[in-house]
Amino acid sequence: MRGLLLLSLLLLGQEIRAQEKSQDSTHVNKSKETFNYKSLLIPTILVGYGVVSLENHTLQNLNNSTNEELREHIDKRFTLDDVTQYMPFLSVYALNNLGLKGKHQFTDRTLILGTAYLIMGATVNILKKTTYEMRPDGSSSNSFPSGHTATAFMGAEFLYQEYKNTSIWYGITGYTIATGTGFFRMYNDRHWLNDIAAGAGIGILSTKIAYWLHPHIKTLLFKNEKKLTGTALPYFNGKDYGLSVALRF
Repeated sequence: MRGLLLLSLLLLGQEIRAQEKSQDSTHVNKSKETFNYKSLLIPTILVGYGVVSLENHTLQNLNNSTNEELREHIDKRFTLDDVTQYMPFLSVYALNNLGLKGKHQFTDRTLILGTAYLIMGATVNILKKTTYEMRPDGSSSNSFPSGHTATAFMGAEFLYQEYKNTSIWYGITGYTIATGTGFFRMYNDRHWLNDIAAGAGIGILSTKIAYWLHPHIKTLLFKNEKKLTGTALPYFNGKDYGLSVALRF
């Protein structure tokens, strides 16, 4: 997982350099989100690695050796991942409530988060129902990709985007928590390494796409912004979990 954390931090550094370059340009239109295609490189590699690992014997051996290493050195299991998957995106709302304003107001960031969650959730569920990868503990055949990890990295990118102009440390903290979530999914014998990598990539890509789509969705669906209000809350009923988003206009 150290490699995944390094990739996460590398992604942050790549986006910071791209942002600094765009700020130096006199032709930047501040009213629109610019889509930085270079920032898609690392999450695309993560997703690609996860997909290739489904059929590649060498990478499958890496899955097995990583899983065996965790079983050998860890005696007690934790379930922190059920909580930490939500921490990055909930932190955005917590920081705003504490008076530290992010990039967007409540309605805009909730719409972005809802879009990202919809993209991420649909992608994860389609892949789970079509790849039929058995979990390490043998409990079910919906291991690929990791939904917990996808949720955590979606939130980490959301936290980074909202507070990257305030401090890079918010993004680093979010990505660290997301990486820890992926680690604990393997630690609890619920996922393989390729599941974690693909989940991370899907989560990051989902948020990036949501930010890019936001101006278009807002223009198409919510022309009268002043009448738009909403709430966003995670839910867990003991079996199923997700994000409940309600928008009123």
